[in-house]
Amino acid sequence: MNLYINESMSIDDYFEIREKSEHLLEYIDGFVYMSPSPSTKHQRISSKLHIKLGNFLEGKHCEVFHAPFDIELKNAIIEGTKIVIPDLSVICEKSGFTESRYIGVPNLIVEILSPSNQSHDLITKLNLYMNYGVKEYWIVNPMLHSITVYALNDESMYDQHDMKTKNGIITSKFLVGFKIDLEEIF
Repeated sequence: MNLYINESMSIDDYFEIREKSEHLLEYIDGFVYMSPSPSTKHQRISSKLHIKLGNFLEGKHCEVFHAPFDIELKNAIIEGTKIVIPDLSVICEKSGFTESRYIGVPNLIVEILSPSNQSHDLITKLNLYMNYGVKEYWIVNPMLHSITVYALNDESMYDQHDMKTKNGIITSKFLVGFKIDLEEIF
């Protein structure tokens, strides 16, 4: 994840740039970040996870959305505008949907690492999602064939709920009963 422009800007300037750009751009604390184009492996993993989550959520209250879909993180505690484009989002609170994005806090977010965005997803976004109250954050590492699941604890901090590398069954704390065999993903 690279800075798109190396200076702070207003949300209005961000939206103006977004209108004219073909790039996936995120807005965090006044700075615009550009997501790399996903690799074939990234897209395959995203597609498989999207199908698995979609099938599990069929007939339930929550929905799964895949990138590019803007999430404007918003809660009653934190000020400022942050717009992210997670690889996958599970959203259960429907009142935040607009025509162009979701405003609020998804219940579960999945980010699939690329070599150029690892620190952004492992540090910046982990802390961002935790602070906003995303109940569960999955980090998928295609290079290591691993998935790490972080879940909010009673102190609103992330605990590692599950982690598997190469093989095994990964589970969700938020989506009770949801599990995936890593061999089906990688």
